Amino acid sequence: MTYTDDHRTTHRPLRQHPRADLEAILDADFVCHLGVMVDGAPVVVPTVYGRHERLLYVHGSVAGRGLAADPGAAVCVTVTHVDGLVLARSVFEHALNYRSATVHGVPRTITDEAEKLEGLRRLTEHATPGQWTYARQPNREELAATTLLALSLEDASVKIRSGAPDDGASADAELGLWAGTLPLNARWGAPTADPLLPTGITAPAHIVARAGTRHG
Repeated sequence: MTYTDDHRTTHRPLRQHPRADLEAILDADFVCHLGVMVDGAPVVVPTVYGRHERLLYVHGSVAGRGLAADPGAAVCVTVTHVDGLVLARSVFEHALNYRSATVHGVPRTITDEAEKLEGLRRLTEHATPGQWTYARQPNREELAATTLLALSLEDASVKIRSGAPDDGASADAELGLWAGTLPLNARWGAPTADPLLPTGITAPAHIVARAGTRHG
């Protein structure tokens, strides 16, 4: 299992990265970018995912090109969180504070109905805990129209950049310019009801409770 680290603020060389960092990055979101080769050309598509232990479930439509890669072909999945802008004294030293994970491997298309249901449950609960048992679950026709890939997390890398600009001790420090970071914090807003929702139906507790919180 390979994990790499790229901390620009501390200029550390590549080294083995704690598995917990990979899991934290994956658990803090539910949208990934899936890279595949389709008809000899690279295609990258955003899609929803869910993690369970050492497995990543990636969801899509049977008709979607992004999940139409040849069986046995390797894919690449990336997840990135932008934590803020790093605004230095020079444009050259500007950067992002971020956390990213990249997973490589040959995915397995889940065809067994029971396994697919369990994978979709994991994926749904990863995005919105409590929603699988609240909403109607997929029927056989919907399952047939859904592609679910299972990708091992054995081959993954992690990159993290955090902290202040790198030019605090450089000649540019004499310019008298402000430098620092501009944090970015994404939080859930209050639930907004479907305009066609009948009067008297309120949002369930597991959704209301997420307002003002961050995913994961």
